Amino acid sequence: MTRGGREKDQDEPERKCIVSGESQPKGGLIRFVVGPDAMVVPDVLGRLPGRGMYVAADRKAIDKAAAKGLFSRAARQPVKAPDGLSDLIEAQLLRRVLDTLSMARKAGEAVTGYEKVKEWLVKGRARVLIQASDGSERGKTKLHPPEGEGGFIGCLSSGELGLAFGRERAIHAALAAGGLGQRVVEEAARLAGVRGHVGGISAGEDTKTA
Repeated sequence: MTRGGREKDQDEPERKCIVSGESQPKGGLIRFVVGPDAMVVPDVLGRLPGRGMYVAADRKAIDKAAAKGLFSRAARQPVKAPDGLSDLIEAQLLRRVLDTLSMARKAGEAVTGYEKVKEWLVKGRARVLIQASDGSERGKTKLHPPEGEGGFIGCLSSGELGLAFGRERAIHAALAAGGLGQRVVEEAARLAGVRGHVGGISAGEDTKTA
């Protein structure tokens, strides 16, 4: 398991985190480039031109890279990281997760609502169970994630999950197998890493019902 929450895939290209020095699949890292103003720019999509610098999708690692001048060392030139870099990355990753989940919904590859989710789970259609981090723990335990890698996502709040489905709030959702579902899983793993979520609960947070 990588620090960003993803299982290692031997076929996926690896890059070295400038904080830990460990190599891991690119999908579990955040790419950064240096802008024309010598400012560090997060490249969540991995498409910006320039030499990439990689940091694990982990808030502490990102904050350390910014505070300890590790971006300058990796870039081999003086560069400056913007204030609130981790928050900026979190917001970008959240938007990616919600946009992709919304596309999955429109493609018929995602549903929400307890009964629909339960039906997908019973029939074996659901590949991933998504449950809001602030939902009732008692209610959430009535549904069980399907077996297999990436079978559960718990780093979204009910309000955030609701946005993806055009609702005010949502507690339960399910993803079918498919390209969009895989993208949601990958982006959610990075978001969970930056948010410090473990199984839907923030690291260090009381596990009582939110």
